[in-house]
Amino acid sequence: MNAKPSPTSENSVQEFSLVEQLLIEQVLGVALFDLNGLPQEYLATAENADMGWVQTTFQALGLRLLLMASLQLEGFQYAVINGDGYNAVVVRQNTCYIALLIQLPDSEPIADSFVRWIQTLDPKTLKYHPRFRSSSS
Repeated sequence: MNAKPSPTSENSVQEFSLVEQLLIEQVLGVALFDLNGLPQEYLATAENADMGWVQTTFQALGLRLLLMASLQLEGFQYAVINGDGYNAVVVRQNTCYIALLIQLPDSEPIADSFVRWIQTLDPKTLKYHPRFRSSSS
């Protein structure tokens, strides 16, 4: 009986379904933020080593936190940041915010199924995916 690899050691590789693998191929970068909106870790790909989009995402999270506090807003699930040449999707999870830099044509909206996938994605598994490398922490 073969056990599925665990993503808890550096030598492990997380198994992804074909659908998940296709979704991951759209991701050019990953940024993890704590629940206060402070950056924790960045993952880059060979296609995009520029992490400038993380600053814009950080500012958007700060604005969101300010609005939530001053307007007593609840229920934030995700935000899409359209930048010059990129789209970043920021999703609140139970223990962090995860931001994915994605490739999408300008006219294509973010699919609800993509957001749901991000909500359930364990960010630690991306650290062991061969597509990503740690850029900073």
